[in-house]
Amino acid sequence: MTKEYNKVFTIAGSDPSGGAGIQADIKTISALGCYAASAITSLTIQNTKGVSKSYIIDSVIVKEQIDAVMEDLKPDVLKIGMLCNKEIVEVVADSIRRYRPKLVVVDTVMISTSGRRLLSEEGCQTMIKELIPLASIITPNIPEANVLGNSIEEICSLGCPNVLIKGGHQNGDILTDIFIENGKQEEIKNIKVETINTHGTGCTLSSAIAAYLAKGLEMRDSVFAAESYLQRAISSGADIKTGEGHGPVNFFFK
Repeated sequence: MTKEYNKVFTIAGSDPSGGAGIQADIKTISALGCYAASAITSLTIQNTKGVSKSYIIDSVIVKEQIDAVMEDLKPDVLKIGMLCNKEIVEVVADSIRRYRPKLVVVDTVMISTSGRRLLSEEGCQTMIKELIPLASIITPNIPEANVLGNSIEEICSLGCPNVLIKGGHQNGDILTDIFIENGKQEEIKNIKVETINTHGTGCTLSSAIAAYLAKGLEMRDSVFAAESYLQRAISSGADIKTGEGHGPVNFFFK
């Protein structure tokens, strides 16, 4: 029997400092024992201190990247991050309809932790109408969840069967994520780690979910395993200095 890697294909923006975006996705997927392929949607100029510029890749080039990977590698799981604009969202949604990957993890990257818009208003509406109904799970943070709907019920009505609302914006010693699987709601509580090294945590969590799904875990098990991986990655990297700002998590803590 021919052996194959468990393959995860990530479509997202590039972070040259290596803490978020495509770079964080590839590190996370690799750390969890899967093979990572990627298509880049934007080239950002950023480091641990922040983003200064972003250059959006033409949607035709994004499509060509996706076609090249999907037609050859046939990945088990598709993970989607920053898509930037309406045209790229449409390209990705069309690719999902054409290639029909088994599982699709959508990190609904719309608004950064600092409040910076990462997806155009048109792009947000297109994501809600065309992409989210094709997803297996979406992972909005609290500001993004507020864009998607006024209640958990409204977010669940968008057509995705599984939702993980990330609670990293909360105050207090305990951070609570909310996981909804086919209408059933659970809370996932994590002890807040006192550190500034939280750059790319959303990318890391969604990529970890994708990796565990690619390895054959069920959705709930993948979410809980990914939460545990991220918590340990944050804890083990809490005191490591990388740059002058918000450093990354420790992807390879094992």
